[in-house]
Amino acid sequence: MPSRHFKTVLHAVLVVAASCLGAGHAIAQEPWPTKPVRIICPFPAGGTSDVMARLVGDALSKDLGQQFLVENLAGAGGTVGTARTAKLPADGYTLMQTGVGQNAVAHGLSANLGYDSIRDFVHLAQVNSGPNVLVVHPATPYKTVAELVEYVRKNPGKLNYGFTHAASGHMAMELLKQRASECPKGVKGCNGFFMVGIPYRGGGPMMQDLLGGQIPLMFINQDTALPHVRAGKLRPLAVTSLQRNPLYPEVPTLAESGFPGFQALSWSGISAIRGTPQPIIDKLDKALTKVMASAEIKLRLEAIGFVVPPPGAARYTEFIKSEIALWTRVIKTAGIQPE
Repeated sequence: MPSRHFKTVLHAVLVVAASCLGAGHAIAQEPWPTKPVRIICPFPAGGTSDVMARLVGDALSKDLGQQFLVENLAGAGGTVGTARTAKLPADGYTLMQTGVGQNAVAHGLSANLGYDSIRDFVHLAQVNSGPNVLVVHPATPYKTVAELVEYVRKNPGKLNYGFTHAASGHMAMELLKQRASECPKGVKGCNGFFMVGIPYRGGGPMMQDLLGGQIPLMFINQDTALPHVRAGKLRPLAVTSLQRNPLYPEVPTLAESGFPGFQALSWSGISAIRGTPQPIIDKLDKALTKVMASAEIKLRLEAIGFVVPPPGAARYTEFIKSEIALWTRVIKTAGIQPE
């Protein structure tokens, strides 16, 4: 029989344990969010990434009753802000805007980013997806992708194109060069597909040179190209999505233009820091699914040529894995090095 002293001690231990469990349960059930939430955008204010982050932040603020504030932490193609965010507390009060550059292309350029896009983040929802457009100056003779490819194959090194290092347009061009270098059997005078790339520090100067005829062609985001296409200052040859873009209904896809399965997208999404409590992840997942399904978000994105991808954290995670694999392969094949 246990002694009376032993029973007293045991009772005290059980009371303390129950109190601790109760406290832990209370902490786990603490409401969220009870204060503003930051969304780190790893690019400067005013660009497409910043616009997407603020669009989602405003929608989440209305749905969850707390402010979701965008904080721009730019540098090195988005990798500076991403690396810093990965090391912040996983308390649900800091989210990350993820995207093609910093969370896919960057992994092909460097093995020492200071973060791992799959290991260090929980990917909640892809927010937008849009193609690049292959555009040429209207003074050039090319009306179709086939005409362009035929010329380059017969005249290697005689045609230039503009690019900004590691941007989605750069990756789209590298993928096209690799696919077009596979000369069809029986085609005479085919010498691969070699063009000379002219590097630019930013899309603005590159666009000015294209409009001025200093370079004949490039890939550029669909929203950036649109006003110049509508004004007749650029001629679009193809888009890089698998389906035609609503803003360019008459422009074929590269998949339709002799390159089946060709896809090179500009995209972004919202992710949490790995270790964020599961109840918060679940609440964010539900809220993001709701806001991204709203007619307002859909209309605003489609107005600038983006589409709302299918919802879900599992789908977004698998999509990022596939993008890392694709662009790592393209980068290694092309021998592209970090700047």
